[in-house]
Amino acid sequence: MKLYAAPLNFRPIAREFGVRTQFSPELHRAASQLEDRFSQSRIDARSVPLVTIDPAGSKDLDQAVHVEKRPGGGYVVRYAIADVGAFVAPGSPVAEESLERGQTIYLPDEPARLHPEELSEGSASLLPDVDRPAVLWTFELDEDGEVDAAHVERALVRSVARLDYEGVHADLENGTVHPSIALLPEVGVLRQRSSLRRHAINLRLPSVRVVGDGGTFELVIEPRHPIMDYNSEISLLTGMVAGRMMVDAGVGFLRTLGPADASGEAEFRREVRNLGFDPAGDIGEFLAGVDADTPRGMAVMREAQKLLRGSGYVDLSEKQAEVHAGIGGFYSHVTAPLRRLIDRYATEVCLAICADEPVPEWVERDAPRVIKTMGRSSQLANTVEKACLHLTEATVLEPWVGHNFGGVTLKTSGVGAPADVDEHARIFVVDPPVLASSAGAPAEGTETKFSLVRADPAAREVGFAWPAD
Repeated sequence: MKLYAAPLNFRPIAREFGVRTQFSPELHRAASQLEDRFSQSRIDARSVPLVTIDPAGSKDLDQAVHVEKRPGGGYVVRYAIADVGAFVAPGSPVAEESLERGQTIYLPDEPARLHPEELSEGSASLLPDVDRPAVLWTFELDEDGEVDAAHVERALVRSVARLDYEGVHADLENGTVHPSIALLPEVGVLRQRSSLRRHAINLRLPSVRVVGDGGTFELVIEPRHPIMDYNSEISLLTGMVAGRMMVDAGVGFLRTLGPADASGEAEFRREVRNLGFDPAGDIGEFLAGVDADTPRGMAVMREAQKLLRGSGYVDLSEKQAEVHAGIGGFYSHVTAPLRRLIDRYATEVCLAICADEPVPEWVERDAPRVIKTMGRSSQLANTVEKACLHLTEATVLEPWVGHNFGGVTLKTSGVGAPADVDEHARIFVVDPPVLASSAGAPAEGTETKFSLVRADPAAREVGFAWPAD
């Protein structure tokens, strides 16, 4: 499903929010000369036929996976993570720059990378058919997909294939999936069942991406193939094991998220009823049954984001452990060090715990700065993503001002209030799928036509009115 194409320029957004899209020549040179600092202390895991699964065209490959049956029942999952810490020495120019940036900011026309591409798309990326330093997680799972044992260590690995989601989805349908991940759907389903037992909230957000050729851009709603969820389950598994490991040791970094309050949950249930769903019972179970590829299913997932607010990071040396309500347990970010600063630090903690060694001094020294940078950069990433999406919505809809669009009322305000209080509504326009405001408020759950009365690219805003002309 696509919206209308339009010429767009996202550089003003980058400038407005101070997004650093370039590196100095000195940093490019420094990144090109970085080498593995732990080359003499790795196990040789090149015999494990790992594969990567990423969006087509990706070069910053953080993870590679291999799944096999365990003798006697259950599964062995091996998950290799790019060992960025092996290249980025504490106090080096590349390390200092990453401590300023925090994470990769994904602008549609050009990502603002955490590391220079010589590192993130070159020597540290788990590209196929080349030896690469990695942090190798090994999980032993029982027949229900629950963890019996886990270990992490530095290794030398060699990915045998760079796969993409569309290709793997087609292979699954044709029965020709790569043998290294033939069991991934089986394990993925078991882990999804585990998440329901934990009462986790899995949003399965469709990717509403702004894509283009450098001049003309459009909104594309990408299908949420099951393989994406199965692959995500391995990343979630790793983060949960890492989080539990850190809590047991009393040291490390957790990603946290508080539970939704009663009013927020009630509002969510009301809005999704207005979209035509029955959200009775456990919210996690309800969301698991929603088809996120449909416009209304996409709206449900976007509205469910309201349930998962107040995320943050906790340094266990400073604060008590807190759970991640969306996952239903302790959780840490350790699987995307090429794109996220804290993963490099959390990984070093896990390596030290498994090796029964002290956490490196530089990890403890930098911890307050890391937490602060991650909070700031996460907020920046969310702000920039919304700005790009809203700019595109306003630009592609601008020629259609005055036209009517089918939609449904999610929430009303001001209805029955005094005459000097405007009635308005939060609506979901089905095609193109846009969440917006409307002047005038039909009853909640009403499916009707709304007139597009405003599409302002400069303000990055769209607005509708009811009743439609």
